[in-house]
Amino acid sequence: MARLHLFDLDGTLLHGTTAPVEISRQLGLEAETVALDREISAGLIGPPEYATRVHALWADLAESHVVAAFESAPWLARIREVWAEIRGQGDYCAVISLSPSFFVERLTAWGAHAAYGSRFPAVPFTEPVDPAGVLSAAAKVRIADRLCEEFGTTRANCVAYGDSLSDKDLFGAVPVSVAVNADRHLARQATHSYMGMDLWEAYEVVRISR
Repeated sequence: MARLHLFDLDGTLLHGTTAPVEISRQLGLEAETVALDREISAGLIGPPEYATRVHALWADLAESHVVAAFESAPWLARIREVWAEIRGQGDYCAVISLSPSFFVERLTAWGAHAAYGSRFPAVPFTEPVDPAGVLSAAAKVRIADRLCEEFGTTRANCVAYGDSLSDKDLFGAVPVSVAVNADRHLARQATHSYMGMDLWEAYEVVRISR
């Protein structure tokens, strides 16, 4: 049965940062968004409030800002090579992130079979963000189950890659997990742990053990 590799984005594929911070950097609003990241990490706000507040910060956001943020972000090395290898093995790879869908979905062009993020209106914004479309840690598990059904596999054949408490539920739902540059709470829960800047090295841990 095919294996499904499930990747987080913020702090995992992106090293030491988040998609909202990289987007806000293009608008000169990096500090404000870093402060929001601290609030959600500390549990002071939840994903819906975070999304609403960051949406308000991005009143002047244009598609050119999103493109620049994506292209200049500090990605781990060899993401596309890992996903090409996974595809070549007849397996599947997907990204599930709490970050905005308009950023996350760009990763399908790099080889991800699917990419899910919190639903935001199209850029430039003419509508508010709908809190019902904002993802959570629990939503990552629900999406993983849908992907398993779509790809004809099961949780027993899933591998999760993540870095923080937003990945905790998913790590608890699948048998194999890789903590990538993770905080100590998630690293203790993971099957494997990797610190570094090269996704291939993180992937190779589970590739060799298959």
